Amino acid sequence: MFCPECGIRNSEGASFCVRCGASLIADQPESATTLSYSPGEEEGEPNALAAVAGGEACLVIRSGGGRAGETYALRSERVAIGRHPDAAIFLDDVTVSRNHALIEREGDGWVIVDEGSLNGTYVNRRRGDRVALADGDEIQIGKYKLTFIVPS
Repeated sequence: MFCPECGIRNSEGASFCVRCGASLIADQPESATTLSYSPGEEEGEPNALAAVAGGEACLVIRSGGGRAGETYALRSERVAIGRHPDAAIFLDDVTVSRNHALIEREGDGWVIVDEGSLNGTYVNRRRGDRVALADGDEIQIGKYKLTFIVPS
């Protein structure tokens, strides 16, 4: 059985991951490693994640490292993401480069720029060096999956 948080293989019948301590779902098939979430899919349903943003564009960690739900408001023109202790968004994982990526304001929108990382930066499961972000985009950096939110 694979851990839904960190992806490590655990013994059958284990209740918690031996690496990160996440709860293991016994009926999850081994091939299902990714869950998708699209904010506000149903008509008339308020976007619950937009309320988290508090009027500012932000990134919300959806999974990885037991940090699901952490929210980072994008208040600067450039926000560093990486394993470097001075990064605005610090992601502690060996698959994350020290200076992995930057989120930059570009006109009225935002772009994510890979800073030459070894393992890449993915937006909606596609690797990219420079990608314009839209509300609800899923960003994957190492084992972390984040959702980009822009309030309406």
